[in-house]
Amino acid sequence: MTARGWFLFALLGVLWGVPYLMIKVAVDGVSPAGVVFSRCALGAVLLLPFALRQGGLVRVVRAHWRPMTAFACTEIIGPWWTLTDAERRLSSSTAGLLIAAVPILGVVLARAFGEREHLDARRRAGLGLGVAGVAVLTAPHLTGADARSLVEVLLTVVGYAIAPLIVARHLRPVPTLQLIAPCLTLAALVYAPAALADHPASAPAPQVWASLVGLGVICTALAFVGFLELIREAGPTRAVVITYVNPAVAVAAGVTLLDEPLTAGVLAAFALILLGSFLATAAPRKTGAAAGPGRTRPDGPARPGDPAAPPGAAEAGAAPAGALAAGTAAPQAGQVVPARRVPWSARQTSRADGRVESSPTGELPEERPGSTGQGGG
Repeated sequence: MTARGWFLFALLGVLWGVPYLMIKVAVDGVSPAGVVFSRCALGAVLLLPFALRQGGLVRVVRAHWRPMTAFACTEIIGPWWTLTDAERRLSSSTAGLLIAAVPILGVVLARAFGEREHLDARRRAGLGLGVAGVAVLTAPHLTGADARSLVEVLLTVVGYAIAPLIVARHLRPVPTLQLIAPCLTLAALVYAPAALADHPASAPAPQVWASLVGLGVICTALAFVGFLELIREAGPTRAVVITYVNPAVAVAAGVTLLDEPLTAGVLAAFALILLGSFLATAAPRKTGAAAGPGRTRPDGPARPGDPAAPPGAAEAGAAPAGALAAGTAAPQAGQVVPARRVPWSARQTSRADGRVESSPTGELPEERPGSTGQGGG
């Protein structure tokens, strides 16, 4: 993963580790529908002006409204209510720990959806270590939790695992702000009637207001922009591994702010979760040449879609792609023409499913705003 990807990974580990604590505080004074509405409305108010300023927002929504609606339902409208309602009975740390099942389900669903992300032995070991760390953290907290809350958290896990796949398959060209701002707006409109009908009888306490503002500004507006950029940077399967770090942050917040004990089991789980996250997000090792069809790969021979030299360039006696169009003379019989190297970068391929387009002249296409995720802010 690139340095930018690691930065986003670390940032989101914190931004999406503290919401469980904020939700627990907020739900003591506001209904679950009110918490979700406040969070979505504040995030939409902050992000919608920037999305409108980019231009073409209405055109984007018209072209992608179906997958955008599906993303809003699986990432926001459904999971945020079920998680908030579950925290009326579960502790914030327990809720955060249970959400760590997202990467495991994400791997299964990615295969079912036909994603081609390669899981070598190192990444599988990382997933296993992450599960072990989550198990160490979760076991002491599961006793006494009612079945309804556990089902609600499970539904949240399903939604969180599906949403990145929708982005990766159908919403890659959509700029980040023009995706998340309309989705937050839709969610706010959905929950507005319920929030109004179940508003608190008296003014919430200051800590409840602070939690609502933190959820909307930090854990929604800022975190969602970072999360969608991480999906485009590292892929959907690696992006959801962020939920391995979130439980550790949730426990740390409980120890720091709620004076919860820091036991040897918690420390061991920290180590397992962090090591598992590092291994699970690692790129496959490269053992062969950097380019060219037929090169040795750690996961087998080159496949369609791999970054490689232009078609026909690797065969003896074949002219590199674009050579004839550029006026270069064709090779004589028996003459060996070396393969032309095509420059490429991990940033170009990591957000384009590993494909590098080639023009008739053999030049690489320039990166366009939105096609690589950079145009979304």
